[in-house]
Amino acid sequence: MPPFHVMTKPIGPICNLDCTYCYYLEKEKLYPRGETFRMSPEVLETYIRDYCAAQHTPEISMAWQGGEPTLLGVDYFRRVVELQKKHAGGRPVSNAIQTNGTRLDAEWCRFFRENQFLVGLSLDGPRKLHDTYRMDKGGKSTFDRVTVGLKLLKRHGVEFNTLTVVSASNVKHPLEVYDFLKEQGSGFIQFIPLVERAGDGAPLDFAPPPEPGELLREVTRWSVPAESYGDFLCTIFDRWVREDVGKVFVQIFDVALGIWSGRGASLCVFQKDCGRALAMEHNGDVFSCDHFVYPRYKLGNILNRSLGDMVESMEQQAFGHAKSETLPAYCHRCEVRFACNGECPKHRFIKTPDGEDGLNYLCPAYKKFFTHIDAPMRMMADLLRAGRAPAEIMGIHR
Repeated sequence: MPPFHVMTKPIGPICNLDCTYCYYLEKEKLYPRGETFRMSPEVLETYIRDYCAAQHTPEISMAWQGGEPTLLGVDYFRRVVELQKKHAGGRPVSNAIQTNGTRLDAEWCRFFRENQFLVGLSLDGPRKLHDTYRMDKGGKSTFDRVTVGLKLLKRHGVEFNTLTVVSASNVKHPLEVYDFLKEQGSGFIQFIPLVERAGDGAPLDFAPPPEPGELLREVTRWSVPAESYGDFLCTIFDRWVREDVGKVFVQIFDVALGIWSGRGASLCVFQKDCGRALAMEHNGDVFSCDHFVYPRYKLGNILNRSLGDMVESMEQQAFGHAKSETLPAYCHRCEVRFACNGECPKHRFIKTPDGEDGLNYLCPAYKKFFTHIDAPMRMMADLLRAGRAPAEIMGIHR
């Protein structure tokens, strides 16, 4: 079986923050009132045992997200590590955990360091930009708590990266965001475009992706404008390619270099087909994708159906192939389709210029960005093929 990935939600959607744009808080509605959103010992061990058995790789990688997984406490993840050692068959297991950083302390950081966890820290930029949408449940700023957590990670030598949601607010300040993240010591940066559909004047965070014929054009006011996101990426790329290649790693730039050098896309949203990145809720329910946690995309439960069976099932295969099979004709004629492949199906809810359904809302952004980076990406790909470092482009591309 080819490798697959599961985004694990051991505390479901429960979080100590109330971010305006969070698409996952609404998932509480999937479960009965009074639900205990904490993965039980039975589900946890069944999942780790099954996941390890299904991964035919020399190293096993696991990812933990929420909600806010640190709400479970350090001892919960000590048990995770114990179970991994028990069921991994002697293979090393790497762990990645995504956190808002507000609950990190010395104990957490020692644990992460000792067990070599990669910590993803959510940080949207300097104080004003970060606090625009990332407030706690009392409506108070989270910036200071996050940056304290970041300092603790650095002090304890914990490997970390930053995840920045690009919204209608911070998209206007690309270099301010980029320079701030570098100043904070982030050498690995992820940018996630914020796109949420809206209808009837209200967010539809809990609405499933639309069926044909019910496509919506409007997005929430905090969603990133598509053209602006393209400008954001291009502006940062121009700084990066002149000064930071080999020093700062920006996920979308690294993914693009893999595509231009013929190795294919390492990120599912830019692959031709998808279906190898699933999500599992706290009670063991498994869904086709983290962005498709809706009843009609539920594949089963880990307690009564194996992960391998769910990954290779007809319904999951159909889900994965639908990405390329539903790509509009307009996209097939596009000069950057080799890099974009229509991006994530979650964002395909507008019409093409000729009226066909299913165009990606972010199409203008990716068309602009992938066209803009073509020449320097070709140069870096040539350097790689010649056995040289892509960073040499900094002496060429001025």
